[in-house]
Amino acid sequence: MAESVAVICEQLIKAVNVMMDAESSQRYRLEALKFCEEFKEQCPFCVPCGLQLADKSQSPVVRHFGLQILEHVIKFRWNTMPQQEKVQLKNCAMGLLSNGTHFILEEESHIKDALSRIIVEMIKREWPQQWPDMLKELEDLSKLGESQTELVMLILLRLAEDVITFQTLPSQRRKDIQHTLTQNMDSILSFLLTILQLNVDEYRRLKSDPSQELKARAHSRVGVATLNTLAGYIDWVALVHITNEQCRLMEILCLLLSETELQLEAAECLLIAVSRKGKLEDRKPLMVLFNDVAMHYILSAAQSAEGSGLVERHYTFLKRLCQVLCALATQLCALVVRKSLAYQTFFPGNLNKFMEAFLAFTTHPSQFLRSSTQLTWGTLFRHEVLSKHPVIVEVTSKYMRATMTNLVKTGFPSKSDSPSCEYSLVDFDNDEDFNTFFNSFRAQQGEVVRIACKIIPLEAFQMAGEWLQYQVKSPIDVGPTMCESTKTAEGLCSILSPSVVQWDAMTFFMESIVGQLLKTLEKEKVPVDQGIELLQAMLSYETRDPLILSCVLTNVSSLFPFVTYRPHFLPQVLHKLFASITFEVIEESKAPRTRAVKNVRRHACSSIIKMCRDYPQFILPCFDMLYCHVKKLFSNELLLTQMEKCALMEALVLISNQFKDYEKQKAFLEELMAPVVVRWLSEEMGQTLLNPVSFLAFVGADQVMNDSNIEDQTGINRSRISFCVYTILGVVKRARWPADVEEAKAGGFLVGYTPSGNPIYRNPCDTNWALRYETFARAYDVMDVEKNVVLGLPQPVLEIYDSPVYKTSLERMQGFFCTLYDNCFHILGHAGPSLNQDFYTIEGLAEQLVSSVLINLDHVPDHRLRAMLHILSLVVSCPQEYYDSLLCPLLGHLFAYMLQVSKVCGEKQVTQEMLEEELLRLDIYMTFLTISFNCLCWKDTSNCQRTASQVCWTLLKQIVGGNLLPEAVTWFYTSVLKGLQVHGQHEGCSAALTLLAFLIYEALRPRYSELRVVMTHIPNIQLEALDQFDQRLLNPATQKAGEKKRKEQFKKLIAGTVGKPLGQQFRKEVHIRNLPSLFKKVKPEVNRDILETSESPALVSLFSPLQDDI
Repeated sequence: MAESVAVICEQLIKAVNVMMDAESSQRYRLEALKFCEEFKEQCPFCVPCGLQLADKSQSPVVRHFGLQILEHVIKFRWNTMPQQEKVQLKNCAMGLLSNGTHFILEEESHIKDALSRIIVEMIKREWPQQWPDMLKELEDLSKLGESQTELVMLILLRLAEDVITFQTLPSQRRKDIQHTLTQNMDSILSFLLTILQLNVDEYRRLKSDPSQELKARAHSRVGVATLNTLAGYIDWVALVHITNEQCRLMEILCLLLSETELQLEAAECLLIAVSRKGKLEDRKPLMVLFNDVAMHYILSAAQSAEGSGLVERHYTFLKRLCQVLCALATQLCALVVRKSLAYQTFFPGNLNKFMEAFLAFTTHPSQFLRSSTQLTWGTLFRHEVLSKHPVIVEVTSKYMRATMTNLVKTGFPSKSDSPSCEYSLVDFDNDEDFNTFFNSFRAQQGEVVRIACKIIPLEAFQMAGEWLQYQVKSPIDVGPTMCESTKTAEGLCSILSPSVVQWDAMTFFMESIVGQLLKTLEKEKVPVDQGIELLQAMLSYETRDPLILSCVLTNVSSLFPFVTYRPHFLPQVLHKLFASITFEVIEESKAPRTRAVKNVRRHACSSIIKMCRDYPQFILPCFDMLYCHVKKLFSNELLLTQMEKCALMEALVLISNQFKDYEKQKAFLEELMAPVVVRWLSEEMGQTLLNPVSFLAFVGADQVMNDSNIEDQTGINRSRISFCVYTILGVVKRARWPADVEEAKAGGFLVGYTPSGNPIYRNPCDTNWALRYETFARAYDVMDVEKNVVLGLPQPVLEIYDSPVYKTSLERMQGFFCTLYDNCFHILGHAGPSLNQDFYTIEGLAEQLVSSVLINLDHVPDHRLRAMLHILSLVVSCPQEYYDSLLCPLLGHLFAYMLQVSKVCGEKQVTQEMLEEELLRLDIYMTFLTISFNCLCWKDTSNCQRTASQVCWTLLKQIVGGNLLPEAVTWFYTSVLKGLQVHGQHEGCSAALTLLAFLIYEALRPRYSELRVVMTHIPNIQLEALDQFDQRLLNPATQKAGEKKRKEQFKKLIAGTVGKPLGQQFRKEVHIRNLPSLFKKVKPEVNRDILETSESPALVSLFSPLQDDI
């Protein structure tokens, strides 16, 4: 046998070397692999060969293969091995732990991992029943040296991971091992802490002695391994084990924060411990971290972050420590609650030191660390009790000052102009990645600033004002001049110029504070004078730089609410905005405008719309002046773009809603819309829109494309059509009757009441425009912007230098079709809720819509179908009396088409309320049901989960009480099971589909026995359990189990439908046998009849008729 083993081992060594040799050919490597795999599966000498190959005299790759052989034997042959061989293999494995490894610093980590796996696999099969002294043997092993102690730590960690975290054992074995671990947890944790303390003490004693460097590093390595093992247990053991002995474990971990070699692992343990959930009383001992010693070490470690430079391991430690502080703050917020007037007694000590440590991360150069603190700041500032504490109030001011720095966009990984840049190189792949992160980070800061403003509103506004005044007085800094700067006008800023990033940050800060300030303070306490002073500074600030001017306009818009206290400033504000609407960098330039210039003009238009929307009554006295100015601008056709004209018209319509006089508003709208109505109803436009060929010729789509920038006649035609559609959309969207019924009645808007008593209004923008949609159901190729959105590619927001926007004829044509198509559906969507009865009473409306909007859908590209979702607004606002005449033919046609296509566009963005209240009465119910259940097995996880949880049962439960065909019931249920087969391995989908299957089975099984037939075809189903479940379901009187238990039973029944992921379909199954349970619960005897006891004959005889003679 020894000779055979030696020969086989020699062959195995050659095979392993061939597999691992980079010079080996693919053929030889495959042959060697085949030989090794066949050996593991068939050879009876696996154990002696594995032990011989695992000897430490062999090379690491050979030793690792030898250990793999032993692991394979334990996994797949353990159940058939004689007991004597099991004991022998266990003893040999323990021998490898004792003397089969090199010195701790020399041994390969994969060898240690393989050794620990072998022991853990045996533990999973034999402990505690057949190996009761396992823990004692591991403890004895740890006394042999640092190498053995590290291996013991790895074993205990892997055991916890397999049993608790990954749960890779059968249920009964897992319960036995977990129960035994729990019973011995005091001794296990005590053992771990003792090992940790001993090795840390030795490390501290030896680290200063150069001659003992290796020994010190060995003790450090054991300390790291012990901390990693602790982390595997702290996550799930009872909190009492963590907090006993006055939180000795927590204090040790805090002390280790000062040890460079151990601080990262100590911080990870702390993070797990502090993040634990549970009863508040159990978590209260965690506040020991606020005592003097613990907080001293935490504060010292946090402050070491400042100016320490970038060392990657230390940076990772800082991230963990930041998470620890965030988790500790969360615990603090949970524990500090107002239970009585004496709630102050719940505050821990050293709160000021804790906030000082936390603030250190908010001021750290790393943008990632700064962002990691934001959610916690928001939680603290939002807390009912803590937000009023003097320490928190004081630190709020410091947070605001830090935020003023953090809002400045610096730290791009490609640059070196900020201390943040070197940290960004570690955290972000490129500038686009950083830019996406920073936008999210800025939004977080804005939310926290608004919350903090509630605590110190006046002080926050003063900070914002000082910053604004500083920016006004500061000269414009364009930044370093580069050769690319020729792309923009001389002397203008780029988006990353120092002045622009400062102005941008200040503007965001001001915008966040002013909005909250006005909500927080009482009207008489609002700092009107200071606000007006800042507004005047913006109104008087002159700049020809479009990026700076855009920030100025935002500040004007933010500070506008102060004008409501000083109305005489309104004309100045309007003058500033109107001047910006016609802004040009170079007057009378024929070159296309840059993006920055376009943004300024759009920004000014948006600001006017926002003012008219939010303060229409305030601006109403200036309506005539505003209208005159708009007409003056309109007189020059080239001065404004069509979109800018429509924006100004929208603003006028918003103010006109305050007339509260139907005839007056109608007259105004007729005057405003006169040019649009004339053009839209002209004979030329009628011929153009009624004939697709004429329409394509009219807009130039049938011409040969060229890149000339000269605007031809077809370009003017497209512009005029766009203007008409934009204007119609704006008026339909903005024109409204008064919200108050009495005001509407007095103004002539109320024309009657519905049978249910709801008022019927008329809109001053009546429907005499005869909208046409025939050709607008056609659009062409996907635009580049849309492609980027679909592909998830970032938009080119980091194009530093602005340049004129030149578009080819093809790009202009694509943009025209895209916006025209979308806007037509927007008009439809707004027409219902805006025009109400005037719209729904149009004769033949359903036929017109079906024959125009929904015609030729097969030719509409998938990416254009999403626009049809706007029709749902028309559906929701439809009065009930028009359901049959309008909704049934409209939605019936649409859903019939959706059933035919291979994929449904949109994401069923239909609210549950609409499904229940609107679609219940429609004949297209089964069509929509078919679509919904069909998509459960499509290879689209998010769509499956959303449909299963939100749509399917919402629809199906409305008809389960009716007479459904058995085939339909079977199909519905089978569709859900097919969905489980495809998506069951995903937790979210599995939960949604399992619940859906449970609801269907419970609701329909009593009437449809066909469902049981379906269940019998599920792989590995236990028919006896199915019969029991059905019996309880069919006989509700015997139903004792609660809903939760019934769901668990049902989940076990259909478990066989869940398909395996591709990576697990060909894995060899590992079987672990159950051992006799050590912890059987003794069931109490229930309702035992006293007459059935051993004394029953005597008792019965007492009541026998024969005893009557007694």
